[in-house]
Amino acid sequence: MKNTKKVYIYKGFERFWHWTQALLIMFLALTGFEIHSSYSLFGFETAVNLHNKAAWGFIVLIVFAIFWHITTGEWKQYIPTTKNLKAQIEFYITGIFRNAPHPTKKTLLSKLNPLQRLVYLGLKILIIPVMVVSGLLFMFFRYPQSGMIKTVNIENLEIVALIHTLGAFLLITFLIVHLYLITTGHTITSNLKAMITGWEELEEDTEETKQEN
Repeated sequence: MKNTKKVYIYKGFERFWHWTQALLIMFLALTGFEIHSSYSLFGFETAVNLHNKAAWGFIVLIVFAIFWHITTGEWKQYIPTTKNLKAQIEFYITGIFRNAPHPTKKTLLSKLNPLQRLVYLGLKILIIPVMVVSGLLFMFFRYPQSGMIKTVNIENLEIVALIHTLGAFLLITFLIVHLYLITTGHTITSNLKAMITGWEELEEDTEETKQEN
């Protein structure tokens, strides 16, 4: 049995950003699908107003998160790698059900496995930016232009709506998969506890951070 060491792996802002982002995405989905007439909860006008306010909150959070990632060097966590990528995919598909050992070890300098790096990078540089841009097009061009987006050479909002809705489904799919994967740590609640407290048990022999020594 390998020795473990308790490591403060998730900083305060990182945890705040993670949970706030999750809540905002869920609230944006809740109000967004009401705007699409999937159900009635707040009422259309209130749902639009709440959705727009939450969207601005999300954008502000993104700005602070970008600043934090750059100034702390945490952006390096998302640099993609193919090392152990195949093994990681096989682990999630079959290995996890055979109680196979995890192919990659989490450290302070490498919190994400190869598959997580690719998925999270895709979210940050593709899906979320597309959601923000398409959402801003709705806010600033739909009502003043009576559904026309002449300034960017788009005849109507249909394609924007389809892209925005597709992005919403992708984000919801990610959240569902993410909720499942947080149970795949060395205990069913270890990943969740780590994102709440910041502390996590890591194997001592893989903890690359004899950090500030």
